[in-house]
Amino acid sequence: MPFLELTLRCTEATQPRYENALEDVGALAVTLLDAQADTSNERAILEPGVGETPMWDALVLSALFPHDADGLLLLAALEAFDDGLDWSTVSFAAVEDQDWERVWLDQFAPMPFGQRAWIVPWNHELPEAAQAADAAVVRLDPGLAFGSGTHPTTALCLRWLDGLAGEGLLQGQRVLDFGCGSGILALAALKLGAAEAIGVDNDPQALIATADNAERNGELPRMHVYLPQDEPVATYPVVVANILASALDALADLLAARVASGGRIALSGILHGQEDDLLKRYATWFDDLQATQDGDWMRITGVRRA
Repeated sequence: MPFLELTLRCTEATQPRYENALEDVGALAVTLLDAQADTSNERAILEPGVGETPMWDALVLSALFPHDADGLLLLAALEAFDDGLDWSTVSFAAVEDQDWERVWLDQFAPMPFGQRAWIVPWNHELPEAAQAADAAVVRLDPGLAFGSGTHPTTALCLRWLDGLAGEGLLQGQRVLDFGCGSGILALAALKLGAAEAIGVDNDPQALIATADNAERNGELPRMHVYLPQDEPVATYPVVVANILASALDALADLLAARVASGGRIALSGILHGQEDDLLKRYATWFDDLQATQDGDWMRITGVRRA
């Protein structure tokens, strides 16, 4: 079934009012894109830190309506709902329905990370290399993919976990994935030999996604998920936090306290140029601090001081 698509440009400050107005007049779906980049080079918004909702400064907002909706009547209704908004930039277009999950799957191919780790769509055939006896394969559901391994911050953490496994530092260990999103890092750790994984996220939907992906991968009994306020106080030999630099700074004391003496930590979601302040911040607790770059993004790793 085709749809009528309404598109307009707005700012972060006005976006909630535009979205409320569109939903009030019957929008079936509303999506947001970075107005400063085309869709092939869109600036990633990572999973937010506690209490944060990051957003682009300028946005392109699109809303879908039934194909037989009258554009002029919609505009009149929108102006009546909130006449303080500027609707002069609105454009309309007819769009055909698509199997969006199929489109996503067509763009998401199996991906290797390091020596053994693989991320594969749940219904995609395994590449020959991923069928090796020691391959650590995580299957993801595209419908719940908060993180799919395609972003450099996730890839940096996956390669780090793969490297730990290669050194025998994951086998039988408990792992904390702080800001777990889809659970991709916790699941990779389990597949690479960890005994148990704890996922923490401030978004309840992320915990649902993590549990769903854990069940799909046969790892639900070894995966435990919590909101930050419900997380049991414990220490772990391996901690990974792929969030944002500001959150890593704000949560430094908490994250440091979660790493057992001699344990390893990986911090990601850090833009190049933000790493120096975080290296100084975490030097209070960690030795062997190293910063690794992938494109515009950084990963910091360290060993908890005794």
